[in-house]
Amino acid sequence: MPPRMSLRAITLDCSDVPALAAFYQQATGLDPHPESHAEFAGLTDGNGLLLGFQRVDGYRAPRWPDQGVPQQIHLDFAVDDLDEAEARLLELGAGKPDHQPDENRWRVLTDPAGHPFCLVRG
Repeated sequence: MPPRMSLRAITLDCSDVPALAAFYQQATGLDPHPESHAEFAGLTDGNGLLLGFQRVDGYRAPRWPDQGVPQQIHLDFAVDDLDEAEARLLELGAGKPDHQPDENRWRVLTDPAGHPFCLVRG
Protein backbone atom coordinates (compact mmCIF):
# COMPACT_ATOMS: atom_id res chain seq x y z
CA MET A 1 0.00 0.00 0.00
CA PRO A 2 1.45 3.41 -0.95
CA PRO A 3 2.13 5.91 1.82
CA ARG A 4 -0.74 8.25 2.67
CA MET A 5 -0.39 11.70 1.19
CA SER A 6 -2.09 14.71 2.75
CA LEU A 7 -2.69 17.94 0.93
CA ARG A 8 -0.87 20.87 2.56
CA ALA A 9 -0.99 23.64 -0.04
CA ILE A 10 -2.62 24.85 -3.22
CA THR A 11 -0.67 27.61 -4.96
CA LEU A 12 -1.93 29.90 -7.71
CA ASP A 13 0.37 31.76 -10.11
CA CYS A 14 -0.30 35.48 -10.58
CA SER A 15 1.34 38.81 -11.38
CA ASP A 16 0.20 40.71 -8.24
CA VAL A 17 0.61 38.56 -5.14
CA PRO A 18 -0.66 41.03 -2.50
CA ALA A 19 -3.80 41.85 -4.52
CA LEU A 20 -4.76 38.23 -5.14
CA ALA A 21 -4.04 37.24 -1.52
CA ALA A 22 -6.22 40.14 -0.31
CA PHE A 23 -9.07 39.06 -2.61
CA TYR A 24 -9.05 35.49 -1.29
CA GLN A 25 -8.61 36.63 2.32
CA GLN A 26 -11.71 38.82 2.03
CA ALA A 27 -13.59 36.08 0.17
CA THR A 28 -12.77 33.22 2.57
CA GLY A 29 -11.82 34.79 5.90
CA LEU A 30 -8.61 32.72 5.99
CA ASP A 31 -5.70 34.12 8.01
CA PRO A 32 -2.59 35.57 6.32
CA HIS A 33 0.54 33.48 6.74
CA PRO A 34 3.04 35.51 8.81
CA GLU A 35 5.87 35.03 6.28
CA SER A 36 3.94 36.36 3.28
CA HIS A 37 5.67 38.92 1.03
CA ALA A 38 5.39 40.45 -2.44
CA GLU A 39 6.75 37.36 -4.24
CA PHE A 40 4.81 34.71 -2.31
CA ALA A 41 1.90 34.97 0.10
CA GLY A 42 -0.22 32.41 1.83
CA LEU A 43 -3.50 32.10 3.68
CA THR A 44 -4.08 29.41 6.29
CA ASP A 45 -7.15 27.71 7.70
CA GLY A 46 -5.67 26.75 11.07
CA ASN A 47 -5.72 23.06 10.14
CA GLY A 48 -2.49 23.00 8.15
CA LEU A 49 -3.84 23.82 4.67
CA LEU A 50 -2.22 26.78 2.91
CA LEU A 51 -3.69 28.64 -0.06
CA GLY A 52 -0.66 30.22 -1.70
CA PHE A 53 -0.02 32.86 -4.34
CA GLN A 54 3.26 33.16 -6.22
CA ARG A 55 4.43 35.89 -8.56
CA VAL A 56 5.33 34.66 -12.04
CA ASP A 57 7.03 36.83 -14.65
CA GLY A 58 4.99 37.00 -17.84
CA TYR A 59 1.90 35.54 -16.16
CA ARG A 60 -0.98 35.01 -18.61
CA ALA A 61 -4.45 34.69 -17.14
CA PRO A 62 -6.60 31.71 -18.14
CA ARG A 63 -9.40 32.54 -20.59
CA TRP A 64 -12.24 30.29 -19.46
CA PRO A 65 -13.96 28.64 -21.28
CA ASP A 66 -11.64 29.43 -24.22
CA GLN A 67 -8.67 27.08 -24.19
CA GLY A 68 -6.26 29.58 -25.83
CA VAL A 69 -4.81 30.03 -22.35
CA PRO A 70 -6.42 27.12 -20.49
CA GLN A 71 -7.14 26.88 -16.78
CA GLN A 72 -4.67 24.65 -15.03
CA ILE A 73 -6.69 24.38 -11.82
CA HIS A 74 -9.88 25.70 -10.34
CA LEU A 75 -11.26 25.88 -6.83
CA ASP A 76 -14.80 25.08 -5.71
CA PHE A 77 -16.32 26.85 -2.71
CA ALA A 78 -19.52 25.63 -1.04
CA VAL A 79 -21.90 28.48 -0.16
CA ASP A 80 -25.34 28.68 1.42
CA ASP A 81 -26.77 31.17 -1.09
CA LEU A 82 -25.42 31.37 -4.66
CA ASP A 83 -26.86 34.82 -5.41
CA GLU A 84 -25.60 36.36 -2.17
CA ALA A 85 -22.11 34.86 -2.48
CA GLU A 86 -21.84 35.86 -6.13
CA ALA A 87 -22.83 39.48 -5.38
CA ARG A 88 -20.32 39.72 -2.54
CA LEU A 89 -17.46 38.31 -4.63
CA LEU A 90 -18.25 40.57 -7.58
CA GLU A 91 -18.01 43.53 -5.17
CA LEU A 92 -14.59 42.25 -4.06
CA GLY A 93 -13.33 42.23 -7.66
CA ALA A 94 -14.29 38.83 -9.06
CA GLY A 95 -15.43 38.60 -12.67
CA LYS A 96 -18.31 36.60 -14.10
CA PRO A 97 -17.78 34.99 -17.51
CA ASP A 98 -20.73 34.99 -19.89
CA HIS A 99 -20.55 31.19 -20.22
CA GLN A 100 -22.33 29.61 -17.23
CA PRO A 101 -22.89 25.86 -17.71
CA ASP A 102 -25.60 25.47 -15.03
CA GLU A 103 -26.28 28.70 -13.12
CA ASN A 104 -28.95 27.08 -10.97
CA ARG A 105 -26.45 24.57 -9.51
CA TRP A 106 -23.15 26.47 -9.57
CA ARG A 107 -21.61 29.74 -10.71
CA VAL A 108 -18.30 30.16 -12.47
CA LEU A 109 -16.44 33.31 -11.44
CA THR A 110 -12.88 34.46 -12.02
CA ASP A 111 -10.54 35.92 -9.43
CA PRO A 112 -8.70 39.21 -10.14
CA ALA A 113 -5.81 37.24 -11.73
CA GLY A 114 -8.20 35.41 -14.09
CA HIS A 115 -8.32 31.98 -12.40
CA PRO A 116 -11.78 30.46 -12.70
CA PHE A 117 -13.42 29.18 -9.51
CA CYS A 118 -16.87 27.87 -8.76
CA LEU A 119 -19.50 28.58 -6.16
CA VAL A 120 -21.57 25.49 -5.43
CA ARG A 121 -24.61 25.05 -3.24
CA GLY A 122 -23.30 23.90 0.14
